[in-house]
Amino acid sequence: MSVLELRGIVKAFGANVVLRGVDLAVDEHRVVALIGGSGSGKSTLLRCASLLETVDDGQVLLDGEDVTDPRADADRVRRRMGVVFQAYNLFPHLSVLDNVTLAPTVVHGRSRSEAAEEARALLDRIGLGDKAAEYPDRLSGGQQQRVAIVRALAVRPRVLLLDEVTSALDPELVGEVLALVREVAAQGMTIVMATHEMGFARQVADTVAFLDGGVLLESGPPAQVLGEPQHPRTRQFLRRVIDAGRL
Repeated sequence: MSVLELRGIVKAFGANVVLRGVDLAVDEHRVVALIGGSGSGKSTLLRCASLLETVDDGQVLLDGEDVTDPRADADRVRRRMGVVFQAYNLFPHLSVLDNVTLAPTVVHGRSRSEAAEEARALLDRIGLGDKAAEYPDRLSGGQQQRVAIVRALAVRPRVLLLDEVTSALDPELVGEVLALVREVAAQGMTIVMATHEMGFARQVADTVAFLDGGVLLESGPPAQVLGEPQHPRTRQFLRRVIDAGRL
Protein backbone atom coordinates (compact mmCIF):
# COMPACT_ATOMS: atom_id res chain seq x y z
CA MET A 1 0.00 0.00 0.00
CA SER A 2 1.26 3.47 -0.89
CA VAL A 3 2.00 5.95 1.87
CA LEU A 4 0.48 8.74 -0.21
CA GLU A 5 -1.88 8.29 -3.13
CA LEU A 6 -3.53 10.98 -5.24
CA ARG A 7 -6.50 9.88 -7.30
CA GLY A 8 -7.97 12.07 -10.02
CA ILE A 9 -7.05 15.35 -8.33
CA VAL A 10 -8.82 18.34 -9.85
CA LYS A 11 -8.26 21.88 -8.64
CA ALA A 12 -9.40 25.19 -10.12
CA PHE A 13 -9.11 28.78 -8.99
CA GLY A 14 -12.13 30.41 -10.54
CA ALA A 15 -12.01 29.73 -14.28
CA ASN A 16 -8.36 28.69 -14.11
CA VAL A 17 -8.15 24.89 -13.94
CA VAL A 18 -4.73 24.12 -12.47
CA LEU A 19 -4.94 20.35 -11.97
CA ARG A 20 -6.86 18.15 -14.39
CA GLY A 21 -7.27 14.70 -12.86
CA VAL A 22 -3.78 13.89 -11.54
CA ASP A 23 -3.03 10.34 -10.34
CA LEU A 24 0.14 9.69 -8.35
CA ALA A 25 1.15 6.92 -5.92
CA VAL A 26 4.12 7.29 -3.57
CA ASP A 27 5.40 4.10 -1.93
CA GLU A 28 7.14 4.01 1.42
CA HIS A 29 10.85 4.94 1.46
CA ARG A 30 10.61 6.27 -2.09
CA VAL A 31 11.45 9.69 -3.52
CA VAL A 32 9.24 11.20 -6.20
CA ALA A 33 10.49 14.29 -8.05
CA LEU A 34 7.83 16.47 -9.66
CA ILE A 35 9.18 18.37 -12.65
CA GLY A 36 7.59 20.79 -15.09
CA GLY A 37 7.56 24.44 -16.03
CA SER A 38 6.21 27.30 -13.99
CA GLY A 39 2.43 27.06 -13.82
CA SER A 40 2.41 23.32 -14.53
CA GLY A 41 0.66 22.57 -11.22
CA LYS A 42 3.50 21.17 -9.10
CA SER A 43 3.05 23.49 -6.13
CA THR A 44 -0.74 23.25 -6.23
CA LEU A 45 -0.51 19.45 -6.26
CA LEU A 46 1.62 19.52 -3.10
CA ARG A 47 -0.76 21.97 -1.44
CA CYS A 48 -3.68 19.67 -2.27
CA ALA A 49 -1.75 16.64 -0.98
CA SER A 50 -1.12 18.42 2.34
CA LEU A 51 -4.76 19.62 2.53
CA LEU A 52 -3.67 23.25 2.43
CA GLU A 53 -5.94 23.52 -0.61
CA THR A 54 -9.32 21.84 -0.89
CA VAL A 55 -9.59 19.61 -3.94
CA ASP A 56 -12.51 20.15 -6.29
CA ASP A 57 -12.58 16.49 -7.25
CA GLY A 58 -10.59 13.37 -6.51
CA GLN A 59 -9.11 11.81 -3.38
CA VAL A 60 -5.97 12.10 -1.29
CA LEU A 61 -5.15 8.91 0.61
CA LEU A 62 -2.60 8.77 3.42
CA ASP A 63 -1.76 5.22 4.48
CA GLY A 64 -4.95 4.12 2.72
CA GLU A 65 -7.19 6.61 4.53
CA ASP A 66 -9.22 9.01 2.39
CA VAL A 67 -8.18 12.26 4.04
CA THR A 68 -10.29 14.34 1.65
CA ASP A 69 -13.41 12.82 3.15
CA PRO A 70 -15.34 15.69 4.79
CA ARG A 71 -15.40 13.69 8.01
CA ALA A 72 -11.59 13.52 8.16
CA ASP A 73 -9.81 15.72 10.70
CA ALA A 74 -7.55 17.84 8.48
CA ASP A 75 -5.44 19.05 11.41
CA ARG A 76 -4.78 15.47 12.51
CA VAL A 77 -3.81 14.54 8.94
CA ARG A 78 -1.38 17.46 8.61
CA ARG A 79 0.39 16.34 11.78
CA ARG A 80 1.47 13.24 9.85
CA MET A 81 3.06 15.27 7.05
CA GLY A 82 6.11 17.49 6.91
CA VAL A 83 5.84 20.40 4.48
CA VAL A 84 8.59 22.82 3.40
CA PHE A 85 8.02 25.65 0.93
CA GLN A 86 10.24 27.98 -1.12
CA ALA A 87 10.09 30.60 1.63
CA TYR A 88 11.61 29.31 4.82
CA ASN A 89 8.65 30.46 6.98
CA LEU A 90 10.66 30.27 10.19
CA PHE A 91 9.24 32.28 13.08
CA PRO A 92 11.57 35.30 13.30
CA HIS A 93 10.93 35.88 17.01
CA LEU A 94 11.92 32.33 17.97
CA SER A 95 15.38 30.83 18.16
CA VAL A 96 16.38 28.00 15.86
CA LEU A 97 15.82 25.49 18.67
CA ASP A 98 12.39 26.91 19.51
CA ASN A 99 11.39 26.86 15.82
CA VAL A 100 12.23 23.16 15.65
CA THR A 101 10.61 22.17 18.97
CA LEU A 102 7.39 24.17 18.60
CA ALA A 103 5.30 21.62 16.70
CA PRO A 104 6.53 18.53 18.58
CA THR A 105 5.61 20.12 21.91
CA VAL A 106 2.49 22.17 21.10
CA VAL A 107 0.92 19.98 18.41
CA HIS A 108 2.21 16.50 19.26
CA GLY A 109 2.33 16.85 23.02
CA ARG A 110 5.92 15.75 23.55
CA SER A 111 7.81 17.00 26.55
CA ARG A 112 10.04 20.02 26.10
CA SER A 113 13.10 18.03 27.14
CA GLU A 114 12.41 15.19 24.69
CA ALA A 115 11.72 17.59 21.81
CA ALA A 116 14.82 19.66 22.58
CA GLU A 117 17.05 16.58 22.76
CA GLU A 118 15.82 15.35 19.40
CA ALA A 119 16.05 18.84 17.87
CA ARG A 120 19.65 19.26 19.02
CA ALA A 121 20.55 15.86 17.59
CA LEU A 122 19.01 16.81 14.24
CA LEU A 123 20.77 20.19 14.21
CA ASP A 124 24.08 18.56 15.11
CA ARG A 125 23.63 16.12 12.24
CA ILE A 126 23.34 18.91 9.67
CA GLY A 127 26.17 20.96 11.17
CA LEU A 128 23.97 23.62 12.77
CA GLY A 129 24.17 22.52 16.39
CA ASP A 130 26.06 25.70 17.24
CA LYS A 131 23.21 27.79 15.82
CA ALA A 132 20.49 26.48 18.17
CA ALA A 133 20.28 29.73 20.13
CA GLU A 134 20.49 31.99 17.07
CA TYR A 135 17.51 33.73 15.49
CA PRO A 136 16.67 33.14 11.80
CA ASP A 137 17.87 36.56 10.63
CA ARG A 138 21.38 35.62 11.75
CA LEU A 139 21.47 32.65 9.38
CA SER A 140 22.18 32.42 5.66
CA GLY A 141 19.37 31.44 3.32
CA GLY A 142 20.77 27.93 2.98
CA GLN A 143 20.99 27.55 6.75
CA GLN A 144 17.43 28.81 7.18
CA GLN A 145 16.12 26.34 4.62
CA ARG A 146 17.97 23.47 6.28
CA VAL A 147 16.44 24.47 9.62
CA ALA A 148 13.01 24.50 7.93
CA ILE A 149 13.58 20.93 6.71
CA VAL A 150 14.74 19.84 10.18
CA ARG A 151 11.64 21.46 11.64
CA ALA A 152 9.51 19.35 9.30
CA LEU A 153 11.45 16.21 10.21
CA ALA A 154 11.05 16.88 13.93
CA VAL A 155 7.37 15.89 13.79
CA ARG A 156 8.41 12.42 12.47
CA PRO A 157 6.23 12.68 9.35
CA ARG A 158 5.01 9.79 7.27
CA VAL A 159 5.83 11.80 4.14
CA LEU A 160 7.93 14.90 3.50
CA LEU A 161 6.60 17.34 0.90
CA LEU A 162 9.18 19.77 -0.48
CA ASP A 163 8.11 22.59 -2.78
CA GLU A 164 11.01 24.09 -4.76
CA VAL A 165 13.09 24.36 -1.58
CA THR A 166 16.15 25.64 -3.47
CA SER A 167 14.52 28.13 -5.84
CA ALA A 168 14.89 31.14 -3.51
CA LEU A 169 18.56 30.42 -2.74
CA ASP A 170 21.73 31.82 -4.22
CA PRO A 171 23.40 29.17 -6.41
CA GLU A 172 26.24 28.56 -3.95
CA LEU A 173 23.73 27.69 -1.21
CA VAL A 174 21.71 25.20 -3.24
CA GLY A 175 24.19 22.37 -2.74
CA GLU A 176 24.00 22.35 1.06
CA VAL A 177 20.22 22.09 1.02
CA LEU A 178 20.23 19.33 -1.60
CA ALA A 179 22.87 17.47 0.42
CA LEU A 180 20.48 17.41 3.38
CA VAL A 181 17.59 16.16 1.23
CA ARG A 182 19.89 13.49 -0.20
CA GLU A 183 20.83 12.38 3.33
CA VAL A 184 17.20 12.30 4.46
CA ALA A 185 16.27 10.24 1.41
CA ALA A 186 19.12 7.81 2.05
CA GLN A 187 17.76 7.24 5.55
CA GLY A 188 14.44 6.05 4.12
CA MET A 189 12.16 9.06 4.36
CA THR A 190 9.27 9.08 1.89
CA ILE A 191 9.59 12.32 -0.10
CA VAL A 192 7.64 14.16 -2.79
CA MET A 193 9.72 17.04 -4.10
CA ALA A 194 8.85 19.64 -6.72
CA THR A 195 12.17 20.71 -8.21
CA HIS A 196 13.95 22.40 -11.10
CA GLU A 197 17.19 20.60 -10.18
CA MET A 198 17.22 17.88 -12.82
CA GLY A 199 20.64 16.54 -11.91
CA PHE A 200 19.46 16.04 -8.35
CA ALA A 201 16.27 14.34 -9.56
CA ARG A 202 18.35 12.00 -11.71
CA GLN A 203 20.62 11.06 -8.80
CA VAL A 204 18.16 10.82 -5.89
CA ALA A 205 14.60 10.22 -7.13
CA ASP A 206 13.12 6.77 -7.59
CA THR A 207 10.39 8.23 -9.80
CA VAL A 208 10.28 11.40 -11.88
CA ALA A 209 6.82 12.74 -12.74
CA PHE A 210 6.42 15.39 -15.45
CA LEU A 211 3.48 17.77 -15.11
CA ASP A 212 2.34 20.04 -17.92
CA GLY A 213 -0.79 22.17 -17.90
CA GLY A 214 -2.11 20.40 -14.83
CA VAL A 215 -1.78 16.95 -16.38
CA LEU A 216 0.72 14.27 -15.36
CA LEU A 217 2.00 13.41 -18.83
CA GLU A 218 4.78 11.00 -17.99
CA SER A 219 6.30 9.27 -14.98
CA GLY A 220 8.85 6.57 -14.39
CA PRO A 221 12.46 5.96 -13.35
CA PRO A 222 14.79 8.95 -13.85
CA ALA A 223 16.80 7.16 -16.54
CA GLN A 224 13.65 6.73 -18.60
CA VAL A 225 11.91 10.08 -18.07
CA LEU A 226 15.05 12.22 -18.17
CA GLY A 227 17.10 10.07 -20.54
CA GLU A 228 14.55 8.59 -22.94
CA PRO A 229 11.29 10.54 -22.52
CA GLN A 230 8.34 9.17 -24.43
CA HIS A 231 6.03 12.18 -24.57
CA PRO A 232 6.81 15.01 -27.02
CA ARG A 233 6.11 17.66 -24.37
CA THR A 234 8.56 16.00 -21.97
CA ARG A 235 11.23 16.04 -24.68
CA GLN A 236 10.50 19.70 -25.44
CA PHE A 237 10.69 20.64 -21.75
CA LEU A 238 13.98 18.82 -21.26
CA ARG A 239 15.51 20.42 -24.36
CA ARG A 240 14.77 23.82 -22.81
CA VAL A 241 16.25 22.67 -19.50
CA ILE A 242 19.40 21.53 -21.30
CA ASP A 243 19.62 24.83 -23.15
CA ALA A 244 19.39 26.63 -19.80
CA GLY A 245 22.21 24.47 -18.44
CA ARG A 246 20.12 22.81 -15.72
CA LEU A 247 20.56 19.17 -16.81
